[in-house]
Amino acid sequence: MEDFNHKTHWETVYKNKDLKDVSWYQKIPKTSLSFIKYFELPKTAKIIDIGGGDSFLVDHLLDLGYKDITVLDISETALNKAKKRLGSDAKNIKWIVANIAHFKPTEKYDIWHDRATFHFLNKKEEINSYLDTIQHSITAGGALIIGAFSEDGPTKCSGIDITQYSKKSMNDIMKNHFEKEKCTYVDHNTPFDTTQKFVFCGFRKK
Repeated sequence: MEDFNHKTHWETVYKNKDLKDVSWYQKIPKTSLSFIKYFELPKTAKIIDIGGGDSFLVDHLLDLGYKDITVLDISETALNKAKKRLGSDAKNIKWIVANIAHFKPTEKYDIWHDRATFHFLNKKEEINSYLDTIQHSITAGGALIIGAFSEDGPTKCSGIDITQYSKKSMNDIMKNHFEKEKCTYVDHNTPFDTTQKFVFCGFRKK
C-alpha cells in the first residue's frame, strides 16, 4: 500500500471505531509498562511511543511521573482522541502525525516504545529505514522496546498484512546496534474474546 492509502485507512478506522471496538485496546498496557520500568531510566528520560494512537500508555506514563513524552501516529484523528481524553494534560505531551516508515526525528530518545507498529513494515526498504532511524535516534544506553505479532500470531491486522517475528528473528534484525536485554511471548486478549500472540523484546543501545 502507498503512504496515502495507509493514512486514509487509519484515519477511517479511528473515525468510525471507538477505542474499545479495536483489537489492540488495552485499559492497562501491563507488558509495555513492565518493560519501561525494567530499564530503570529516570523520570526525565525522553520517551516516544510509536503508533501510540489513542492508547492509554501515555496516561499511565504521566501518572508514573515521566516528564518528556512524545506520541507519534499516522492518524491525526487518533491523536486528537487521546488529546481530548487527557484534557489539560495533553499540553504536556508532544504530538507527532507521521508515517513511521518515513519519520526522521529531530531529537534523540532514551526510550523508544513500539507496540504493533513495526510489524506493519513488510518492504525491505521500509524496515531498513526504520532500523536506520532507531540507530540514530536512540541515545547510547537507551531502551528499545518492540512488541510485534509472533509466529503463532495473526498474519493480518485491520486487514493489512504484517510481518511475524520470533525472539530469534527480532534479535537477529536488531543485534548490530542493540544488545538484547529480554524477550517474552505475550497473549493479548482482545475485546472480542480472541487472543493475539505477541513477542515483546527489550534492547539496550550499544
